[in-house]
Amino acid sequence: MALVTGGGRGIGREIALALVRDGLDVAVGARTREQVEDVAAAARVLGGRALALELDVTDLEGVRRAVARTETALGPVDVLVNNAGIAEAAPFLKTDPDLWDRHLRVNATGPFLLTRAVLAAMLERRWGRVINIASLVGLYGAPYVTAYTASKHALVGLTRALAVEVAGRGVTVNAICPGYV
Repeated sequence: MALVTGGGRGIGREIALALVRDGLDVAVGARTREQVEDVAAAARVLGGRALALELDVTDLEGVRRAVARTETALGPVDVLVNNAGIAEAAPFLKTDPDLWDRHLRVNATGPFLLTRAVLAAMLERRWGRVINIASLVGLYGAPYVTAYTASKHALVGLTRALAVEVAGRGVTVNAICPGYV
């Protein structure tokens, strides 16, 4: 079964529905309940079992509750897709500490919290997939999105470090770095 964050619309929605088409059950998490309910309903129409989760990836206790609820309803998480993210543009000198922190919390700390919540069980089963949706700017950089760029660099770094740490133990950790969507 797969847990997809940021699954209420866009890339996350399409990933969740593609996973259902490939035969996986999905838990779809996002901050907007109505959106994830719609995606879960679409997943059920495709024949999959689906769970809608109202989820703030920056809330540690909320993450723990969402993972527990997912495991109770659908079984252990085999595939984690960390897709939740934000992107706000501002010139560097107008990037205040709140904007900076918000990007790091959602785009880097959120995937860290979700991965920590599912990784031990994946390692115990010797099977799991963690897929982090980063960005091309996480590899290169771009003007006017310093906070976003830094947060996606952090996510790519987390991905690379964890991939090496769990290599050979049945769990893979990868990042997908799309361009502008």
